[in-house]
Amino acid sequence: MTDAASPAKPPARTREIDLRAVAPFVALAALLVFGALVNPNFLGLDNLSNVVTRSAFIAIVAVGATFVISAGGLDLSVGSMAAFVAGTMILILNAAPLEGAVPTIALGMLAALGVGALCGLANGLVTTLGRIEPFIVTLGTMGIFRALTIWLAEGGSIALRSQELRAAYRPIYFGSVLGVPVPVVAFLAVAALGAFVLYRTRFGRHVMAVGSSEDVARYSGIRVDRVRTVTYVIQGLCVALAVLVYVPRLGAATATTGLLWELQAITAVVIGGTALRGGVGRVWGTVCGALILELVGNIMVLSDLVSEYLIGAVQGAIIILAMLIQRSLARR
Repeated sequence: MTDAASPAKPPARTREIDLRAVAPFVALAALLVFGALVNPNFLGLDNLSNVVTRSAFIAIVAVGATFVISAGGLDLSVGSMAAFVAGTMILILNAAPLEGAVPTIALGMLAALGVGALCGLANGLVTTLGRIEPFIVTLGTMGIFRALTIWLAEGGSIALRSQELRAAYRPIYFGSVLGVPVPVVAFLAVAALGAFVLYRTRFGRHVMAVGSSEDVARYSGIRVDRVRTVTYVIQGLCVALAVLVYVPRLGAATATTGLLWELQAITAVVIGGTALRGGVGRVWGTVCGALILELVGNIMVLSDLVSEYLIGAVQGAIIILAMLIQRSLARR
């Protein structure tokens, strides 16, 4: 006879979701412990601050990727888009007729955000109106954006010519707010805004619904094409925001700017617990995933366990492993 007072057993699905949500943070903690064992300098404030700062670019881009993937899409063009947006921004900064560094930089930033949004809009419209798989569309635009960057740079690099602009822009990457590096403040702000939109707004609920089942979402009155297109625009804006932080670091854009950012962004999203098939999105897990990727690279540099030249290979292995783990959890 069953005791009626005994607590009900929670459904397996709830346990799976909780496990996926917690797993990235457990992995992050384990990496911190492992790094400390490998090299005593790993937990130094300067090293960790550098790791978090360097992860800002991918973290910001990956927040946008979380929206796209949660809605059942995919964007392989983010790295090439970053190069194109950075090159366009620097050309505008070099040619701006405005007097003073601050107005010129503000104009360049607005232009970068506009170009990023337009690139995302192009990806979204071709995908939704053309009824083409996002993999194919963004594979094509990846080549287009990269080629346009090479063309703008005439095969070389596009550099900020004005030393005044360089000096005025440097604090965006090298400065700090209350002791916290500006790039860290930027990606935390983007993540907080992204989490609010995805979890607390009607649009966020529509994104999840579209990713879960496009047909059900359409029958429920959700404008599926518009929702998907907006997620690509958000992705473009996130790429542009990452570029705003990235440009003052080197003051130039080349054909290799943003190389493999798409791999790192998607890997961060998958590590963070977002389902690659759509319908489940975790912004803070994505941020954790970006930190994990940078920590792995940092540990490889500080140790002799694996050559630092194999960072790309390790990141590729990580996304495959993360997908295998997701699939094994989904079968339970």
